[in-house]
Amino acid sequence: MHPILATQRRLMLYLLAWTPILGLLVYLSAAVTGLPTWWALEVLAPACLVFAFVCLSPWQICRARPLRLSRVVPLLYLFLGAGTAGSLAFLGTAAIVAYAFSRTPILHGGMAGILFGLGVLVYLLSAGLHYAALAVEESHRAEKREMEAQALAREAQLQSLRIQLNPHFLFNSLHSIGALTTLDGARAREMCLKLADFLRSSLRLGERDVIPLGEEIGLARQYLEVERVRFGARLQVEAEVAADCENCGVPALLLQPLVENAVKHGIAGLLEGGAIRLQAERTAGEVAITLENAFDAESGTEEGAGVGLENVRRRLRVRYGQRAYFAAGARDGTYRVELRLPCESPMASSSRA
Repeated sequence: MHPILATQRRLMLYLLAWTPILGLLVYLSAAVTGLPTWWALEVLAPACLVFAFVCLSPWQICRARPLRLSRVVPLLYLFLGAGTAGSLAFLGTAAIVAYAFSRTPILHGGMAGILFGLGVLVYLLSAGLHYAALAVEESHRAEKREMEAQALAREAQLQSLRIQLNPHFLFNSLHSIGALTTLDGARAREMCLKLADFLRSSLRLGERDVIPLGEEIGLARQYLEVERVRFGARLQVEAEVAADCENCGVPALLLQPLVENAVKHGIAGLLEGGAIRLQAERTAGEVAITLENAFDAESGTEEGAGVGLENVRRRLRVRYGQRAYFAAGARDGTYRVELRLPCESPMASSSRA
């Protein structure tokens, strides 16, 4: 079915588009024959209505025979033949109506030949417009395919990054338990129980693309509780999270590698320990997250410290592009990580992922 015939609204708009053509033909007929304008209107209005539907026929031809440079001449002959037949139908309808209403003089004085020629030209113009419409439709389809391909590629990359993250934090936690087992069995058991709760939560949240920031921070707190069993008073946690940003959607497990780095490459290297400070606030449609931790500047950077940071940077770039900001660096014995990303609802973000 022709797209114009798919809805009543499209059909009405299409027929209204023929009003200027009808007006031009009526004016031309009255000027050439010298007969009353309403005679020409009586004869040409039904003929134009029929011809309007005839001019929809190029749709199937254009779809069956795409426009190619090597086919221009054969297509021109084809449409000239179809235009001739369509113009004869137009002229025949006008003649029948003129005879029925005794208005046959309106087709005298060469007017029949003029209407026939104009009919062929209008039909060829209709064919050209159909090819243009098909080109626009194909362009939209190609754009949609490209967007779908980009979405699939983005999802594949996010899945790859998530697979990298899960073994990363699991290995770190098991390594901590192994170090504690020889020192204090009771604390090692406590750490195993807390780790089980943490892993249960992380697996549940990790199955979702986007989660509320409040849940993401809650998961980070669980991880730090696991590590506090090992470090005791050496590990202090300070968190300031504004209530208005807890419902902002963030990629699942986004903060996890940052918290791991703060413990493994920061607090663990200090004999006296230190504090991890987490702050989140909402400003101008964005959520700003800051994570700070003390570290030993003289110990240098351990191998693997940048893996988690790079994963976070890539995930933000893949999902948000230029709309997200990420920065990390050390100054005066404090390592600081800053993130800014759009505050979106978790449900809207998940549907877009």
